[in-house]
Amino acid sequence: MTRVALRPAGPADADWIVERHAVLYAQEAGFDHSFRAVVRGVLDRFFDLGDGRGWIAERGGAPMGCIFCMMEEPGWARLRLFLLEPEARGTGTGRRLFETCMAFARESGAQAMRLSTHESHRAACALYARSGWTPVASRPVRNYGRDLVEQDWEIRFAS
Repeated sequence: MTRVALRPAGPADADWIVERHAVLYAQEAGFDHSFRAVVRGVLDRFFDLGDGRGWIAERGGAPMGCIFCMMEEPGWARLRLFLLEPEARGTGTGRRLFETCMAFARESGAQAMRLSTHESHRAACALYARSGWTPVASRPVRNYGRDLVEQDWEIRFAS
């Protein structure tokens, strides 16, 4: 099997990131077309501000996943747009992306990170919990044509 490589995400990756988020979240979570615009907005902000870093996981030149770290107010970073293609799940690729993102946040001076997700993303939530993240808020929402429970998670880095 070809090794998965991580490389920096760039503007040329935006269409793939938007498309794969839209397709996979529609298939797996029933999200409607409004999710596509949210993903595009996050990417536009990321590339406009240039305050953070993103990674693409590739195997044999084919994208297998992505993750982004965006800097927020002083001391805080936010994990965004974490996605794995189905064939990359269970291979350690997600953990590698996740750990790379967290390491970048720490190296950039963040004392903590946060993320928002939905409780229905059970595998991701299990990864966050195993990695020392804590859920800090949970609320019912109507997003992307679905009734969901949105969760905020945080981790504070040791000084």
